[in-house]
Formats: sequence, C-alpha cells, structure tokens
Amino acid sequence: MGQPLTLRAALPGLGRLVRRLWPYVRRERPLIVVSLLALYAEIGLRLLEPWPLKVVLDHVVGAGHHSRWVDRVLAALDPGTLLVLAAVAVVAFAGLRALAAYYNTVGLALAGNRVLTAVRNELYAQLQRLSLSFHTRARTGDLIVRVTGDVGFLQDVVVTAFLPLLASGLTFVGMAAVMLWLNAPLALLAFATGPLFLLSTVRLSRRIRDNARRQREQQGAMAATAAESIGAVKVVHALSLEGTFAQAFTKQSRKNLATGAAATRLEATLERTVDLLIAVATALVLWSGARFVLRGAMTLGDLVVFLAYLRTAFRPAKDFAKYTGRLAKASAAGERVVDLLDRTPDVRDLPGAVPAPPLRGHVRFEGVGFAYDPGHAALESIDCTVEPGQHVALVGPSGSGKSTVASLILRLYDPTAGRVLIDGRDLREYTLASLRTQISVVLQDSILFVGTIRDNIGQGAPGASPEAIEAAARLANAHGFIMAQPQGYDTVVGERGVTLSNGQRQRIAIARAAIRHAPILILDEPTTGLDGENERTVIEALERLTEGQTTLLITHNLELAARATLILYLEAGRVRERGTHAELLRAEGPYANLYRLRLTGAGPERYDAVNA
Repeated sequence: MGQPLTLRAALPGLGRLVRRLWPYVRRERPLIVVSLLALYAEIGLRLLEPWPLKVVLDHVVGAGHHSRWVDRVLAALDPGTLLVLAAVAVVAFAGLRALAAYYNTVGLALAGNRVLTAVRNELYAQLQRLSLSFHTRARTGDLIVRVTGDVGFLQDVVVTAFLPLLASGLTFVGMAAVMLWLNAPLALLAFATGPLFLLSTVRLSRRIRDNARRQREQQGAMAATAAESIGAVKVVHALSLEGTFAQAFTKQSRKNLATGAAATRLEATLERTVDLLIAVATALVLWSGARFVLRGAMTLGDLVVFLAYLRTAFRPAKDFAKYTGRLAKASAAGERVVDLLDRTPDVRDLPGAVPAPPLRGHVRFEGVGFAYDPGHAALESIDCTVEPGQHVALVGPSGSGKSTVASLILRLYDPTAGRVLIDGRDLREYTLASLRTQISVVLQDSILFVGTIRDNIGQGAPGASPEAIEAAARLANAHGFIMAQPQGYDTVVGERGVTLSNGQRQRIAIARAAIRHAPILILDEPTTGLDGENERTVIEALERLTEGQTTLLITHNLELAARATLILYLEAGRVRERGTHAELLRAEGPYANLYRLRLTGAGPERYDAVNA
C-alpha cells in the first residue's frame, strides 16, 4: 500500500466523514453560527490578555519606546491610573473570555451531539434496511459496536478533541498575525521549527492512524465473539464450550492490548517531539528577542507579549500531538460508520415503485431462479401458481430451496432469474413496506421481543385495540395460558421470549400473524420441536388462521402437508413433483416413498436421505 505523503492523506477518513455528515451539520447552522461568534470573541479576548502586562512593563515600571500612537496615548496617562486600568483589564478579559468560551464550548458540543445522534438514528435505520444477504455475512457484535461504540466514540472526540483543536487553530492564526505585526523577523524565526513539526507529525500520525484502525477492527471482532457466545449461552453450557470461547476472546483481547500499547507509545513519542520543538522555538525567540530589546528595536513589553503568544500559539501543535491518537481512532470509527451508511441494500424500493393495493393473494412464479452465491443455484426454473385462498405445502429434503421460495415472496431477496408476481404484478413494482404488511409469517423459531405479551401480539398490527389483541390470542389458543401468567397480557417476556415454552411462543407468534389479517400467510416449520399436545393445539390454531388466506406451508410434517390443496416436492432447487396428497401417492414418486418411510416409523434422519 502506498504511504500518504501529507497530513490530509494520512487522515482521509476524517475528510470523508465530514463530507458524509455535512447534510446533518447544515441543519444545526443557526446554533453553529452563534457558537462560532462566541469562539471568535474568545480568541479576540485571548489575544488581549497579555497586553495589560505589556502596558505595566512599558509605561509603569519602565519607559518604553512610544513609536506607536497607542503607546503615545498611554504615556500621557498617570502611572497609577494605568496600573489600576491594567489590573481591571486582566480580570475583565479573563472573565469575558471565560463567558465566551462557555457559550462556544456548550453550543458546538450540543450541535455535534445533535448531529451524531441523527447519524446514529440513521445508521440504525440503515441496518434495518440492509438486505438479508448483508446480515447473513455480517457479525452481529461488530454491527452493534458500530451503532453504539463507533458513533459514541465520535461524539466523545468531537467534544474532547476536535472542538478544542478548532479553537486552538483559530487562536494560532490570530496570534501569528499579531506576532508578525509586532516583529516580523522574530515571528519568522519562531515559526522556523514548523517544517520539522510537520515532518514528525505526518510520519507518526500515519502510524497512529493505522494502529487505530486495527484497534477498532479488533474491538469489533471481540464484540462479535461475545455476542455469539452470549446469544448461544445455553449451547455453550451444554457443550462445555466456556473455555473455548474464553480462550478465543482472550486471544483477541491480547491482540487489542498490544495494538493499543503500540498506539500509546507512538502518541507519547509525538507529544515529546512537539514539546522539544516548542522549547527550541522558545529558546530562539528568547535569545533573539532579548538582543532586539537591548538594541532598542522592541520594548520589554513587546517581548513579554511575544513570548506569551508563542506559548499559546504553539498550543495547536501540542493539542494535535495530544489528540492525534483520538482523532485517528475517530477517523477509523468514522470510516466504519460511513461504510455502512453508504452501503446500498440489494433489495430496496425501485424507482417508480408504488404502494401495493389490497392484495387478493394470487401468487405466481415464472421461471424463477436464485443463487445465494454465484454458481451455486438454490432455485432453478421454478414455475407454479397459487390461487387466492389456496393452501400449498412445500416439502423435500433440507436445503432443497423451500425457505428460499418463502423469502422471495417476502422479497427478502430478489430472484436472479425470472420473476415473482402477486395479483399479476411483479413484486418489485410494489414498495417493500406496503408488500410486507400484507403478508403474515409464522416461523419455526418464533422470536418474541422484550416487552409485554400484549406488545408482542400487537406488533403484527401497530395500534390494534386490546379487544383485537385478545381475539387474536383466542384464535391462536393462547388466551388461556396468557391469563394464567402473573400479569396476564401485561406479563413481560424475556429477550427472545425465553421465559415461555416453545409451544407458548409459537401460539403468540400465531396470534401476531392473525391480528394482521393479511391475505397471504407463510408458515415455515410451525410445528417443529413441539410435543404432541402443543402440536395439536398449534395445528388447531393454524387451521383457524389459514381460513380464506393464501397459505404457503413449509414443513417436514407430511401429515400436516397432506391437508394442503397442492403439494410441491422440491429437490436440489427444482420442483420434482406437484399435486394433491392422493395424486402424489398414486404417482409412486419421491413423495410417496417419503410418506411410506414415515408410516413405517423411519426416523427423521431418513427423510433427507430419500432420493428418487
């Protein structure tokens, strides 16, 4: 990789981040303008702070040269009066500067926090929009770090590093101008160390930034490992994998520690280098300035002001050395945030997409093909029609493409060949939100969210009345066990619904699907993992739920599939057989072989082994 040759090239992430966030910054323009005015007032007052001391040295303690008109005016005043005025000015300048600093610090920090809060909200919304193809490859823990850790780090850096650096930089410009006005040769001598500072800063800041990027990536990997093990803690305990995951986490943590230690050494090296260069500049100014005073080319007050300015003027250099590590980490964090914000979802509303009208539920696949990865087809040449209100069962070995068919109807993915139509129109002609709100889903692993049972059922139809929620629960055979809970419908369930049994979670999921009253219903292995009693209860609820709805049932339960009006047997991404249960038995094909194996009591492991 080529090495950047400039400071700007060494920190491209900050420039990219500023450009990407500029639309958010513009919304805070009034607050930023007021804060900048306060900042300019602070800088002006900081420029005035050393001048009372100059007045005392030149006009009270000693007799300075009075070549400037200001000096001649001051020389005409009584020394006692000048001393009082100088003392009052010191307090006044410090007090006013503190007030201006308060307003610009609070104002700019508030604007920065508002901007980054909007960014975090947009980033979270973007994660919701990104397609399933992205989420299946991304690591959950790393995404969480980007939304919380990376944006939070940017907020912290804006307040504690960027804003102080901005103030110091503007102060440097003002003081450099005054120093050139006071004594141009001395000012140029003071700034002679500038090229050395730039060389050391560019060299070290590049390495600091590379370390910071590795550190953020390592922290994302650590979070991903932690999220994976915590999310599957039951399996981890059951398989005694605590040590394995702890070892993996510790290894990543040690790598992060080594990277952080290297970054700290680089930051310390840069700070000490800058301190040395400032000392060299101060020594040069002191030596040359004293000679100018002795020759009468400048007053002692001028030299004192010059030295005071020099100490403050080089503060941006010290601040940059101090904050380089934080700015580098902000650059790395910003790149990770912008990478997500700039990512285009594979599945999105196309130009010209319109809200779907109330659907009848007529579904048609025309020559549909799909591949999760190029060259590995999950579906090939799928042609089928589902009439409104028809119940269709998809059966076949695991990996045959059954769930992929359902995903295409939900438009979680777009087909790579052919098209899927609902009511005669390509799915892609409808907006995603209007399409998915007219499809209900019951999955094998029914996920419930932290909240009350009422909230979880109501998520199927936001704004549903308590009566509608209770009616949906009754349809799903869930009302009885819900009322047996400590707070009934207001009982809070744990994350993912772990405080409920599989059968109870499944019935709440059915109630959530029922309250939507959608014309299309997708059932993906709705009875898998249930005991006999729960299975009968769920099947009874499903029969009521599917009345009058176009239903797509994905199942390994052939007794449940036999109730469908059409059965599609999929194998290797193709429809091998289609027909009713009776027709497929008479055909003596793969479905009939599979059904006979089930009747003879063959275990589920034989199911996937059946091959016509």
